[in-house]
Amino acid sequence: MADQVRDTRTSTASKVRLSHDTMDKPEHHVALDDVEGMEPSLETYTTIMATNKPNPRGPGYIKLYLLAGMIFLCSTMNGFDSSLMGSINALPNYTEYFGLPSNGNASTGIVFAIFQVGQMCGALFIWMTDWYGRTWHIFFGCLGVCIGTIITALSTSLPMFIGGRFLLSFFATCAHTAAPLYLVEISPAAYRGTIAGAYNTFYNVGSILATSSVYACHLHLADRGDLDWRIPLWLQMVCPGMVCFFIKFYPESPRYLIANDQHEKAREIITKYHANGDPNHPLVALQMKEMLGTVQGVPKATWKDLLDLSVLVETRSSRYRLMLNVAFSWFGQFSGNNIVSYYLPLMLNGIGITDTNTKLILNIIYSVIGWVFSVAGARLHDVVGRRKMLMGSTLGMTICLALVAAGAAGKVEYGNSAAATMSIVFIFLFGAVFATGYTPMQPIYPAEVVSNKMRAKAMGTFKLTAGAAGFLNTFVGPIALSSIGYWFYVFFVFWDTFELAFMYFFFVETKGMTLEELDAIFEARNPRKASIEAKNMQKRIIKDERTSEGVDV
Repeated sequence: MADQVRDTRTSTASKVRLSHDTMDKPEHHVALDDVEGMEPSLETYTTIMATNKPNPRGPGYIKLYLLAGMIFLCSTMNGFDSSLMGSINALPNYTEYFGLPSNGNASTGIVFAIFQVGQMCGALFIWMTDWYGRTWHIFFGCLGVCIGTIITALSTSLPMFIGGRFLLSFFATCAHTAAPLYLVEISPAAYRGTIAGAYNTFYNVGSILATSSVYACHLHLADRGDLDWRIPLWLQMVCPGMVCFFIKFYPESPRYLIANDQHEKAREIITKYHANGDPNHPLVALQMKEMLGTVQGVPKATWKDLLDLSVLVETRSSRYRLMLNVAFSWFGQFSGNNIVSYYLPLMLNGIGITDTNTKLILNIIYSVIGWVFSVAGARLHDVVGRRKMLMGSTLGMTICLALVAAGAAGKVEYGNSAAATMSIVFIFLFGAVFATGYTPMQPIYPAEVVSNKMRAKAMGTFKLTAGAAGFLNTFVGPIALSSIGYWFYVFFVFWDTFELAFMYFFFVETKGMTLEELDAIFEARNPRKASIEAKNMQKRIIKDERTSEGVDV
């Protein structure tokens, strides 16, 4: 058995070794002929990781973590906004200044929902990342957020405030869409779920910063006019300002560089961040070979190609990929989560909690719980897998919303205080379950399931879909809550049940596979079944390699 495994390991490794002399050619001499006939092999990547795994605590990986940490700040923008608006909507100074009702109506909804309108408009320009690069798009996005923040913080009328929020959302979408795309493309496959998945956990960091600042300002500045809500608005530009300053010191996505004939730069990035600086590591040869294979015979994109959306639907494989991208984009915004994050103070009103400070403190606690569980979830997605995590979370969310509805009904229909308490408990448990399964994957899974040439345009589709779902949620939400009360939660119980069934039959497992290896999965007749079989094969290979090592000892 040990001899068989060693033979497999040797033959597999020999497939992936590119001549070091070839890879050291000057950039303009790296020819696609060097990789002719390359077919991505799941066994190859898995075998390398089982027998020659780079140290995840090595110098290259530490630099990658620091790089990713700065990119994570892009994610705070959406979390900051959702919790900021939910929190200041509970402040009398804010609602009185703009003449808004405190119990929510169409005027309140449009203030929130304009953020989704800006998202949808900003998503139309994500294709520009294929033109001038991922890092420039992040830079311009963060710069625009700073400008939008200044307008909202200085607003003297509701139209000016709404206009500032539109600009803020438009540019936040540019940064917030390009950032996970960048992380997915620069992260090593074995840790992509953890590194790129941790990106969206900073949504909760933004929420914590927003709710804490609003609480502190209300506590100390409530009698100082409009300072208790204007100061938190100013703080919205801190994180994007930091990213704007540092982002151009970072390397570009290696896949963007490959697509733009900068092969040597791409190899240097893979060597530095995936192999801890070892140019002879087999992962460097494998990943260069795979990435070069995706552009073999493909002409350089022109302006026409950058605007051509046919790539999203040109083959059966691309249509299946687009279906998953759109479905999860919608699920991530329309599973009951936006109602909780934006309208938690209103929901607390409905179950008898009316004190402003109490509502703000509960908002902070909700955000902290979300962050803790989302960080754990980011790691679990690389351990348990995407499908099991997402289906388990959806089932848990369905149960939680059913109990929230039951508790709210008990309070409204029978005045039962214990039922109201139960409702609060399961609102927070819902947040924890959603954060564990969905939060890390919201922008990551839609980017993983599409091909390299689809990715920028597909991320635009992701944002358009998420924006449409979010708009429906946030605009209709306050009206529905005030009109049908707890029956709104009942609707999401049935909807989340549908999501669970859809995931079971169609969602593909992406854990531990390079983006190029996933191409073969989606070419299969049944991609979901093929991905599950691929994961089982991975497990067998890893088990055989470990058995071999044990016998050798």
